[in-house]
Amino acid sequence: MHIARYLFALCFATGIVTQAAAGPTVDKGTLARGKYLVATSGCNDCHTAGYPESGGKLPEAEWLTGNAVGFSGPWGTSYPANLRLTAQSMSLDGWIARARSEMRPPMPWFSLRDMSNADLGAIYHYIRSLGARGPVAPAYVPPGQRVATPYIDFVPKNPPRQVSAR
Repeated sequence: MHIARYLFALCFATGIVTQAAAGPTVDKGTLARGKYLVATSGCNDCHTAGYPESGGKLPEAEWLTGNAVGFSGPWGTSYPANLRLTAQSMSLDGWIARARSEMRPPMPWFSLRDMSNADLGAIYHYIRSLGARGPVAPAYVPPGQRVATPYIDFVPKNPPRQVSAR
């Protein structure tokens, strides 16, 4: 009988510890809001490889796993982070602080900065609900250094002047 009580207590305690480590349960409305914000704010355009090329038709299981195609400009070459790994490694407060911080182009960090804490929290909880998946994005490459991955050139060009047909 003592063994049965011990096993019950162990299982009960393990369940409590597991639940505490997982954090509070997030309601379905918050997750739906986060998914909506991710989809309509263009997060997938950069942070999900192949998303724009597919017309946004990639399965949700592939969303936000980062991209090995960089964006190159005067700032160097930056890569869209694997947000699923990033969110798993941060607290909600850390996520909000990061969202309010300046980031390298072409990340529209100012759009995140202007979101409410509730919206940033919904995005965070939605991304965490997807779970960790995929590799870490390539490291930032400073200006003038060799880039070993595909990249998009983000340097404006001056087109030749058009002659008017008047």
